[in-house]
Amino acid sequence: MRFGLIMSEVGHGLRRNFSMVVSVVLVTFISLTFVGAAILLQFQIGQMKGYWYDRAQVAVYMCTSLSTDGNCKLAEATKDQKALVEAQLKSPAIAGLIKRVDFENHDQVYAEYKAQFGDTTGSDFVTPAFLPETFWINLKDPQQADVIVESVSDLPGVEQVKDQRKYLDPIFTALNAASFTAVGVAALMLVAAVLLIATTIRLSAFSRRRELGIMRLVGASNRFIQTPFILEGVIAALIGSVLASAAVVAIVKFFVQGYLGGQAQDTPFIGMSDALIVVPILLVVGAVLAASSASFAIGRYLKV
Repeated sequence: MRFGLIMSEVGHGLRRNFSMVVSVVLVTFISLTFVGAAILLQFQIGQMKGYWYDRAQVAVYMCTSLSTDGNCKLAEATKDQKALVEAQLKSPAIAGLIKRVDFENHDQVYAEYKAQFGDTTGSDFVTPAFLPETFWINLKDPQQADVIVESVSDLPGVEQVKDQRKYLDPIFTALNAASFTAVGVAALMLVAAVLLIATTIRLSAFSRRRELGIMRLVGASNRFIQTPFILEGVIAALIGSVLASAAVVAIVKFFVQGYLGGQAQDTPFIGMSDALIVVPILLVVGAVLAASSASFAIGRYLKV
């Protein structure tokens, strides 16, 4: 009987303040969708970092007859100079950091160049001699790339040493900035949702001030009076949370896996398992924010 009375009060309050409830649902939906997108973006950044950083190589470019950079003086790297680089990479101080070393001569580098650029403008003027022979180094720990760069850069016949992770850093910096922006927008929207829930509860309490007065006269406790209002806020927020969860799942399924997965098949993307991790987070955040803001608002009203 007590539970039925509380739920009837909840239903009455939701119907009376339907427009405000819809507002709470929409604000909660939008704000939690931003929260979910920010979490998913962090998952995606972490997955891409782990994938691409592990595959990032250190490239040791040897001098060509046209090179003037580094240790080059318009002279092709000699066999002895290439052997010196190879010996340095096999030295006890360095060998333990290296997983694999591949060497590409002029013809192999040229074949890769043609496969990548084909018959684009200017490619016909490129000959194998223009392209530097290269040592490609895979490290056990990509974070140790600076050790390789420092140990090889000053050797004779070396034009330059490139850590491919440097090319990835600007991409991940931009992705992190987008993630932080989404978090900032989500935080503002959550604040708006909390304020709107509190306002809705206070308006609902004000519209039922006569009923509340009667309940007080007959000895109803503050907890009994507060419970329907708190449940109103929680129900409205949970509806928004469910919609946000559905949006997150749809984003992963149709946009990430469907569209992006088809466009960039060599890149690892988050999956449904990641989306299902986010869903309970959104439900809990929505319920907790609604319960706390509604409890605070009705508590302040009853004290007044």
